[in-house]
Amino acid sequence: MGGDHAPEPIVAGAVSAAPLIDGEILLVGIPEEINKFLPGSVPKNIRVIPASQVIDMDETPTTALRQKKDSSISVSARLVKEGEADAMVSAGNTGACTAAALLAWRQIEGIHRPAIATVFPCQHGRFLLLDAGASPDVDPEHMVEFAIMGRAYAEQVMGRKQATAHLLNIGEEPAKGNAFAKAAYGLLSENAWFAGNIEGKDIFKKPVDVVVCDAFVGNILLKACEGVAEFIMDEIRAAVPQGPAKALFLPMKNALRPLKDKMDYAEYGGSPLLGLNGICIISHGRSNAKAIHNALMNAAKCVEADVVGTTRERVAHQLSGTQAE
Repeated sequence: MGGDHAPEPIVAGAVSAAPLIDGEILLVGIPEEINKFLPGSVPKNIRVIPASQVIDMDETPTTALRQKKDSSISVSARLVKEGEADAMVSAGNTGACTAAALLAWRQIEGIHRPAIATVFPCQHGRFLLLDAGASPDVDPEHMVEFAIMGRAYAEQVMGRKQATAHLLNIGEEPAKGNAFAKAAYGLLSENAWFAGNIEGKDIFKKPVDVVVCDAFVGNILLKACEGVAEFIMDEIRAAVPQGPAKALFLPMKNALRPLKDKMDYAEYGGSPLLGLNGICIISHGRSNAKAIHNALMNAAKCVEADVVGTTRERVAHQLSGTQAE
């Protein structure tokens, strides 16, 4: 039920992904609203789970969860906790989704803050940045935790071998940055997989696996990049003349299509919330059917790759003083 245009694109994305999912897709929400958008022939692996309440996008997360215990977000989190589902996907209120998952599943032992890990396009393919919005107030020690979680995801889901992690900073030198960045650098540098500081301008140009920062910085970066991407595409569209002359620009349209796809958030589906004893994919509020389809596929891949189990092992190694490669 979450998202700017729910439940229509959520249902459409689920129907699209159903033939590719090895298991059930549970559509949690108000049955009467969901059924309006289900096709006449519903895929056999789609089932509707009733939830009588909806948390709106502008509601305060903790208050909403306390007052709406039968919301689609709360019910989804409970289904995962009780083993009735392996993962949850939501395009609804991000704060409520994060809080519901945290309260229901708790952090992995040794992890103190969850992190939203967002995939960014770059010249060398893609890289993972966290935290993109879950924990804005953190300590330097948490950057090590973010790096461990990010490396586990990069290796298990993105196929990176012995992924390295960078710290987002205003300069590459160890002495650069504020007190937080310097302290985080010192802690991260104790690990063989740490690749040093990286500047914002370089994360899109250099080969990068994982970039860590606090959620305040990460969320600003995420939204700034979304704005710049939309600005560039709008400027290109505005530069194309209307009328017969438009045909002259068709070759440019074909040439730009790969760039457009690379910058389309729907290609990535959603961002995993890492560090908890469960899998949660947080999708954009304006997600279309394509984005939900890809988010469901991402959730299934996380389950198959056992991202939670791998993260537990990595954290246990770190706590014991031995580093997992």
